[in-house]
Amino acid sequence: MAQRLLVVDDEESILTLLQFNLEQGGFEVTTAMDGKEALEKALDEQFDLIVLDLMLPGMDGMEVCKELRQSKIQTPILMLTAKGDEFDKVLGLELGADDYLTKPFSPREVTARIRAILRRSQSAPVEEKRKENKLKIGDVEIFPDNYEVFLKGQALELTPKEFELLLYLINNRGRVLTRDQLLNSVWNYDFVGDTRIVDVHISHLREKIEPVTKKPVYIKTVRGLGYKMEDPFLDE
Repeated sequence: MAQRLLVVDDEESILTLLQFNLEQGGFEVTTAMDGKEALEKALDEQFDLIVLDLMLPGMDGMEVCKELRQSKIQTPILMLTAKGDEFDKVLGLELGADDYLTKPFSPREVTARIRAILRRSQSAPVEEKRKENKLKIGDVEIFPDNYEVFLKGQALELTPKEFELLLYLINNRGRVLTRDQLLNSVWNYDFVGDTRIVDVHISHLREKIEPVTKKPVYIKTVRGLGYKMEDPFLDE
């Protein structure tokens, strides 16, 4: 069955070009030209991935992304932006986007990025999993087979990228991991040294698993190097 994409852009020429090339690549494509229409379709239908332009009439891509994540829609989102501004990229990731592309781009580049995101979100947990059905550290339990995470028995809502990052950290507990290591291992392609993306996702994970976000006991910062996952109960 073809994977379903929602492609959102207010420029008809770009929308037509993307739809044609993605359908030629074997995807089933639904389109929208404004934020409100995109949000309604994303809430009413199931998609494997959403390609979302940042600058949209009425409701912009940032707001659409924020609304979807608040509605517990964890569909991977590839954000498109005509700006090269770092603030836009980081803010998009902070609101729940999984990746971004800056215009202008080629249809081939978009297709390759979509396939990379889908490959990571669907197969990475299986590739990373250990023989055990459950991984546990402190009060955090992660089930790679079922794509589930629990904190003190309560289910956590993680984006696909947050899940992959947490799984990688747990599988490498006790090791100091540099930002470049995390970028290369979890994102699986060259982000041109944009390690701020790692920091954003680490911050998201801390908000969800740490008892006190500003005093992390699970994901420790190793100054000048990177991050290290630790079991707080082992230090007691």
